[in-house]
Amino acid sequence: MIELADTGVDVRDFGSGPRPGGLRHMDAAGGWFYFLVAPRARLLVVVRIMPPFDAA
Repeated sequence: MIELADTGVDVRDFGSGPRPGGLRHMDAAGGWFYFLVAPRARLLVVVRIMPPFDAA
């Protein structure tokens, strides 16, 4: 994720959730990950990863 921010991608538009702040989520290969957006630092802070249920 940090590489995306360093290339000039606007990290404020990633994921579903409250804008401008708050915990957001995004689908990842059948699972989910939850993250916070830090636009001033141009990065995403991943706080939780939920694998797909069939991966167990």
